[in-house]
Amino acid sequence: MEKILIVEDDVKIAELLQSYLERYGYEGKVVTKFDQVLIDFEQFQPHLVLLDINLPTFDGYYWCRQIRTISTCPIIFISARSGDMDQVMALENGGDDYITKPFHYEVIMAKIRSHLRRVYGEYAPKLAERLVELEGLILYPERLEASLNGITTIFTKKEAELLEMFLIGYPKIMSRNKILEKLWDDMSFVDDNTVSVNMTRLRKKLAEMGVEGAIETVRGAGYRLNPTWKKESQ
Repeated sequence: MEKILIVEDDVKIAELLQSYLERYGYEGKVVTKFDQVLIDFEQFQPHLVLLDINLPTFDGYYWCRQIRTISTCPIIFISARSGDMDQVMALENGGDDYITKPFHYEVIMAKIRSHLRRVYGEYAPKLAERLVELEGLILYPERLEASLNGITTIFTKKEAELLEMFLIGYPKIMSRNKILEKLWDDMSFVDDNTVSVNMTRLRKKLAEMGVEGAIETVRGAGYRLNPTWKKESQ
């Protein structure tokens, strides 16, 4: 079941959208805390986002840019703004489509089906998929997914990049500076605690797959991958 995140502060419109999505077999989630849109996105891991422009705290352009730092999923703007420049800004900030209000819900559903087919379904590019594997743990970087013993987990873009770095670099130790240089282009805006926070998130995702203790902290040097899941599979 495809998941759709609804970022719309008009409660009536948001609830109607969710109702239509469920009627067509999708799972819809309505954002209620508009200062935590990215948190909801990471927790829900939607296949597509419906995004209004006029929102409390930050506008839709801002949230579209934030989502684009971790995902390439389709984003459809829905807005009462009908100017050409608004549509241009939506596309320039990472959006894939733009629908003006008031709209017909059947049009919204058709747009959603079209984008899902293009990205995930029958119209998706049939390219050879890249994968990185170590001792049965397989990472699909383009999908932001990893699987082990039949268990599949979704990762954020940063988590997937980190895991790929460790799988390819095994058994080398990865220093904090090397990790920062790999994942963040502008290190001047990265907090010292950023690496630790992202390591905690990666460990948590691996734990969801039954992998414990795979990322070891090497005091004064950085981090090292320990394929503990190999021992568990024997």
